[in-house]
Amino acid sequence: MSAPLRSRPAAPYRAADAPLVFPRTLTVGVIGAGRVGTVLGAALAAAGHRVVAAAGASGAAKARMALLLPQTPTRSAAAVARAATDLLIVAVPDDALAGVVAGLAESGALRPGQVIAHTSGAHGLAVLAPAAAVGARPLALHPAMTFTGTPDDLTRLAGISYGVTAPAELRAFAARLVADLGGVPEWVAEGDRPLYHAALAHGANHLVTLVNEAADRLRDAGVDRPEKVLAPLLRAALENALRLGDDALTGPVSRGDAGTVRRHLERLAATAPESVPSYLALARRTADRAIAAGRLRPADAEPLLDVLDGMEVAA
Repeated sequence: MSAPLRSRPAAPYRAADAPLVFPRTLTVGVIGAGRVGTVLGAALAAAGHRVVAAAGASGAAKARMALLLPQTPTRSAAAVARAATDLLIVAVPDDALAGVVAGLAESGALRPGQVIAHTSGAHGLAVLAPAAAVGARPLALHPAMTFTGTPDDLTRLAGISYGVTAPAELRAFAARLVADLGGVPEWVAEGDRPLYHAALAHGANHLVTLVNEAADRLRDAGVDRPEKVLAPLLRAALENALRLGDDALTGPVSRGDAGTVRRHLERLAATAPESVPSYLALARRTADRAIAAGRLRPADAEPLLDVLDGMEVAA
């Protein structure tokens, strides 16, 4: 396990940097001591900010706080909001966010001028409207990274992107905050937040499912250590896809090998029928992209598409 980052002084927030002036060292609170909230809190503390309180009720949350924020007292959500005079981070599940924000606003725990930042990728500023109505400044700050809630995460923050939606007067503050976290801001319009988040979830979350599906099918084929087989292949495929786009496509679909794909599907149907729909969907989308990229001629694709269409009907 990697050691937490050493503390470093935070950069000052000067009038030249932003229309709004904030102290060099922010007083910060974290509501939601999940994997994201505790790691961001620890990273802000390492950047020289004061993380004065955190809220998390579960045993797992308390364990994470003891590991990553050992000097930060545990308080109720309302108490954390009152203590976080400069910046309140709300890192709760997407569907719980609106209720938490509304509750804080109704309880009088928020103060005018305080920045309230949520870490949801799917939501923008609208969900923070109750906070803005009582004078708090809204900010959407989503780290484009997967988290484990351990000190190892701190070493992965350098250079990552943050999907940021902010009012004009907070953009410089948001950029400085992201810089303190070691990241790079990607400015996302309010209406584009669902699409932004869908792209990340489709790429990262579904990748985990896809990798585990592949590992399960290798086990079905008698491979004892599928991770050893997959690791170099998948790393190369990911690197090539990021570097080359659709030119990285290889395999039977991109070649129009209808017979191979038919045998894949027949064996999957007999061994793991639950994998057939996802294989069909991805094979069809792969074929579409291969045709559009000019890697698969439409005439060569016809037998392959006939196989896919036939299996879809059978399924």
